[in-house]
Amino acid sequence: MNTLELRMEAREILLQLADNIQELTMDEYTQKIGLLSNATIGEHTRHIIELFQQLLSGFAAGTINYDERIRDQRLSNDIDYAAECIANVISSLCLENKELALISLYNQQKAVIATNYDRELMYNIEHCIHHQAIIKIGLLCLKKTVSDENFGVAKSTQLYKAKCVQ
Repeated sequence: MNTLELRMEAREILLQLADNIQELTMDEYTQKIGLLSNATIGEHTRHIIELFQQLLSGFAAGTINYDERIRDQRLSNDIDYAAECIANVISSLCLENKELALISLYNQQKAVIATNYDRELMYNIEHCIHHQAIIKIGLLCLKKTVSDENFGVAKSTQLYKAKCVQ
């Protein structure tokens, strides 16, 4: 996958997320769902957005720390605001690849690992798909129609399924 394809993939999955949440009422977006351990679709959406935001905000400084994300409750409670933030993330994705430092807390100690923008963008894509799969369960619990059958399905799984059909 080249750099442009990676950014287009991120854009596509974020647009899928925006499409699906905009089909919800505010009550549905914020409803605690038992099968999601009483989490809400809004909380999973917030988590996705904030990781992308951390990547983008850390890019200029050259350091990414997902542990220090803001946890903006407005993203969990306001569909329009979440959609606006998704649009802002999408408009900021086309950065050139560069070396970055990933900072995280492990065993009460700060760990610093060399990474790069493309690697972290790929991580965010896979992380987003994982949470979209959880959101899809929530949508189905709410008896909602999912806009795309591949929402929450990894590309490798989509390719595997396509090969099995042939």
